[in-house]
Amino acid sequence: MRNICYLIRVCLIAALLLARLAVAATIDQDASCVRDAPLTFGFLPLVSSEKLVHRFAPLVHYLSAALHTTIRIETAADFNTFIQRTINDRRYDLLFTAPHMFYLAREKAGYHLLVSVDSPGMSAIIVVPQQSQINAIKDLAGRKLATVDPMSLATLLVRKQLEENGLDPDTDLTLVTTPSHNASLLSSYYGATDASSLMMPPFMVANPKVRESMRVIAVTESTPHMPISAAPWIVPECREEITDVLLSMPSTPAGREALDQAGFQRFTKSPTGMYDALKWAAEQIDIE
Repeated sequence: MRNICYLIRVCLIAALLLARLAVAATIDQDASCVRDAPLTFGFLPLVSSEKLVHRFAPLVHYLSAALHTTIRIETAADFNTFIQRTINDRRYDLLFTAPHMFYLAREKAGYHLLVSVDSPGMSAIIVVPQQSQINAIKDLAGRKLATVDPMSLATLLVRKQLEENGLDPDTDLTLVTTPSHNASLLSSYYGATDASSLMMPPFMVANPKVRESMRVIAVTESTPHMPISAAPWIVPECREEITDVLLSMPSTPAGREALDQAGFQRFTKSPTGMYDALKWAAEQIDIE
């Protein structure tokens, strides 16, 4: 009799475990983002790959854990390659890119805006060493100005600012392309160029010693902040789930830590039309 009771107990436990596994399997199969797993999250190469991973890995890990889905970080060697992979190769399921490049991805490849960094906006700046005799844009005539990638929003904004102040960026001064915002900043810091141009956010998180030794001489017009978007093949239910996770990040310690590492306070839901103002910049990008 004792053996029979023991067998019945074992069978009941086994049945309960199988039921739980079946429920878990059903949840996993029905989860909106699982069907597309693993997801590839493309990040614009704003900084070196090492710094990019250091900055955004906690965000991606947080999102992956919340969605119960594997998400891989990927970037590219340069802006042109990143754009080609976005528009032509359909390589990225999720996209963190510059505002004007999102406009391009939306118009050319059908990407859907999920959230934007919650900030009033961002501008490019031109900085010079504190001891420099350059005090205004007009003083850049005949000088060397460090820039980032020619397709970057920073460079396009700065070129526009130069033109609006009567300087032809192709003839009145020399633009020196550098591989990143930090490299552009360090170019004039070490004296390789007379001035540097970069976006305000990377300048604000630069090495304090470097930042405090520089002086801002010009600030460009402001644009909407960086967006996160999803490819058109990502189902609406998954897009909604990702959006909810990103918007709720400030409500958890792990979410706040990931946001802090990325340099953001929170994300916000924004109308996709706010990026229409960047059409002029997107039109200057050649797609092969």
